[in-house]
Amino acid sequence: MFYIVESSKSFYEATFDLGPVIQRLGFVILHVHDLSETLRRREIGLDDECQIFDICNYRHVEKLLAIDMQLSLTLPWRISVFTENGATKIGIVRPEGLLASFTTNAEVSRITREIEEKIIQIVDETR
Repeated sequence: MFYIVESSKSFYEATFDLGPVIQRLGFVILHVHDLSETLRRREIGLDDECQIFDICNYRHVEKLLAIDMQLSLTLPWRISVFTENGATKIGIVRPEGLLASFTTNAEVSRITREIEEKIIQIVDETR
Protein backbone atom coordinates (compact mmCIF):
# COMPACT_ATOMS: atom_id res chain seq x y z
CA MET A 1 0.00 0.00 0.00
CA PHE A 2 2.99 2.33 0.53
CA TYR A 3 5.63 3.28 -1.98
CA ILE A 4 8.72 4.65 -0.22
CA VAL A 5 12.16 5.29 -1.67
CA GLU A 6 15.37 6.45 -0.08
CA SER A 7 16.83 9.57 -1.62
CA SER A 8 20.47 10.39 -2.15
CA LYS A 9 19.55 14.03 -1.48
CA SER A 10 19.33 15.92 1.77
CA PHE A 11 15.86 16.56 3.15
CA TYR A 12 15.99 20.18 2.01
CA GLU A 13 17.22 19.31 -1.49
CA ALA A 14 14.44 16.74 -1.91
CA THR A 15 11.71 19.14 -0.76
CA PHE A 16 13.09 21.88 -3.00
CA ASP A 17 13.35 19.60 -6.05
CA LEU A 18 9.91 18.02 -5.60
CA GLY A 19 7.82 21.06 -6.62
CA PRO A 20 9.10 21.47 -10.19
CA VAL A 21 8.71 17.73 -10.88
CA ILE A 22 5.13 17.79 -9.59
CA GLN A 23 4.29 20.69 -11.90
CA ARG A 24 6.10 19.27 -14.94
CA LEU A 25 4.11 16.04 -14.67
CA GLY A 26 0.75 17.82 -14.66
CA PHE A 27 -0.04 18.14 -10.97
CA VAL A 28 -0.30 21.16 -8.70
CA ILE A 29 0.67 21.59 -5.06
CA LEU A 30 -2.39 22.53 -3.05
CA HIS A 31 -0.61 22.84 0.27
CA VAL A 32 2.58 21.87 2.06
CA HIS A 33 2.32 20.76 5.67
CA ASP A 34 5.59 21.20 7.56
CA LEU A 35 4.72 18.64 10.19
CA SER A 36 8.04 18.75 12.03
CA GLU A 37 7.90 22.55 12.36
CA THR A 38 4.26 22.45 13.50
CA LEU A 39 5.15 19.96 16.23
CA ARG A 40 8.17 22.01 17.32
CA ARG A 41 6.00 25.13 17.66
CA ARG A 42 3.82 23.14 20.03
CA GLU A 43 6.91 22.09 21.98
CA ILE A 44 6.65 18.48 20.87
CA GLY A 45 10.07 17.00 20.26
CA LEU A 46 10.72 15.39 16.91
CA ASP A 47 14.25 14.54 15.83
CA ASP A 48 13.30 13.92 12.20
CA GLU A 49 12.00 16.23 9.47
CA CYS A 50 8.69 15.76 7.65
CA GLN A 51 6.88 17.76 4.99
CA ILE A 52 3.68 16.53 3.40
CA PHE A 53 2.73 17.83 -0.05
CA ASP A 54 -0.97 17.76 -0.93
CA ILE A 55 -1.11 17.42 -4.71
CA CYS A 56 -3.84 17.30 -7.32
CA ASN A 57 -4.42 16.91 -11.04
CA TYR A 58 -7.66 18.75 -11.75
CA ARG A 59 -8.61 16.69 -14.81
CA HIS A 60 -8.28 13.41 -12.92
CA VAL A 61 -10.23 14.80 -9.98
CA GLU A 62 -12.98 15.95 -12.33
CA LYS A 63 -13.27 12.46 -13.83
CA LEU A 64 -13.28 10.71 -10.44
CA LEU A 65 -15.88 13.00 -8.90
CA ALA A 66 -18.12 12.68 -11.97
CA ILE A 67 -18.21 8.95 -11.26
CA ASP A 68 -18.68 9.15 -7.49
CA MET A 69 -18.55 12.20 -5.21
CA GLN A 70 -17.66 9.96 -2.27
CA LEU A 71 -14.22 9.55 -3.82
CA SER A 72 -13.55 13.09 -2.60
CA LEU A 73 -12.84 11.43 0.74
CA THR A 74 -9.61 10.07 -0.72
CA LEU A 75 -8.38 13.45 -1.99
CA PRO A 76 -5.93 15.11 -2.28
CA TRP A 77 -3.05 12.75 -2.91
CA ARG A 78 -0.02 13.18 -0.71
CA ILE A 79 3.69 12.89 -1.09
CA SER A 80 5.69 12.83 2.12
CA VAL A 81 9.36 13.77 2.36
CA PHE A 82 10.83 12.75 5.68
CA THR A 83 14.00 11.72 7.44
CA GLU A 84 14.44 8.46 9.27
CA ASN A 85 17.67 7.35 10.92
CA GLY A 86 19.56 10.05 9.03
CA ALA A 87 18.23 9.05 5.60
CA THR A 88 15.90 11.13 3.45
CA LYS A 89 12.86 9.24 2.22
CA ILE A 90 10.04 10.09 -0.15
CA GLY A 91 6.81 8.15 0.00
CA ILE A 92 3.15 7.89 -0.91
CA VAL A 93 0.10 5.82 -0.14
CA ARG A 94 -0.63 4.13 -3.46
CA PRO A 95 -3.86 5.69 -4.82
CA GLU A 96 -4.90 2.55 -6.67
CA GLY A 97 -4.75 0.42 -3.53
CA LEU A 98 -6.51 3.06 -1.48
CA LEU A 99 -9.37 3.55 -3.93
CA ALA A 100 -9.77 -0.20 -4.50
CA SER A 101 -11.14 -0.41 -0.97
CA PHE A 102 -13.88 2.11 -1.87
CA THR A 103 -15.05 0.94 -5.29
CA THR A 104 -14.75 -1.79 -7.89
CA ASN A 105 -15.65 0.55 -10.76
CA ALA A 106 -13.40 -0.29 -13.74
CA GLU A 107 -13.13 3.35 -14.85
CA VAL A 108 -12.05 4.45 -11.37
CA SER A 109 -9.41 1.69 -11.40
CA ARG A 110 -8.11 2.85 -14.78
CA ILE A 111 -7.91 6.48 -13.71
CA THR A 112 -6.25 5.71 -10.38
CA ARG A 113 -3.72 3.46 -12.12
CA GLU A 114 -2.74 6.44 -14.31
CA ILE A 115 -2.55 8.71 -11.27
CA GLU A 116 -0.42 6.24 -9.34
CA GLU A 117 1.99 5.78 -12.24
CA LYS A 118 2.49 9.56 -12.48
CA ILE A 119 2.91 10.03 -8.73
CA ILE A 120 5.47 7.20 -8.59
CA GLN A 121 7.25 8.88 -11.49
CA ILE A 122 7.30 12.12 -9.47
CA VAL A 123 8.82 10.30 -6.49
CA ASP A 124 11.38 8.43 -8.62
CA GLU A 125 12.49 11.55 -10.50
CA THR A 126 12.83 13.53 -7.28
CA ARG A 127 14.82 10.91 -5.40
